[in-house]
Amino acid sequence: MGTFLLIGMGGFLGAIMRYALSTFVQNSTKVSGFPLGTLVVNLIGCLLIGALAQLAEARDIFTPETSSLVFLGFLGAFTTFSTFSSDSLNLMRNGQNLLSYLNIGASVVLGLGAVWLGRTFTAFFTN
Repeated sequence: MGTFLLIGMGGFLGAIMRYALSTFVQNSTKVSGFPLGTLVVNLIGCLLIGALAQLAEARDIFTPETSSLVFLGFLGAFTTFSTFSSDSLNLMRNGQNLLSYLNIGASVVLGLGAVWLGRTFTAFFTN
């Protein structure tokens, strides 16, 4: 099966699981005004990518195809935050702390800036 198809299948399942879990958590709690569902999904995604990456490293259990399905497809669609967190930790583990901090800082600051710019730019044309 082609890598693109595997990633697509995993992404389909990950996106559905993200929506279902996030909606369930948000609707099951009395928390309003805080995206608790998103936080829970992101933390579970981080836990899963950490556990599965360690398992893959320790036991060499994933073929390249399975890795594409699980990591790029399912977890990539479930939460990109888990990939960001895993990449940052891997940089630290490889002794590249400065690059890790740069990745963390740039992702947060530039990500917030990009969202602001996108909203501001679009608001200019829609108002």
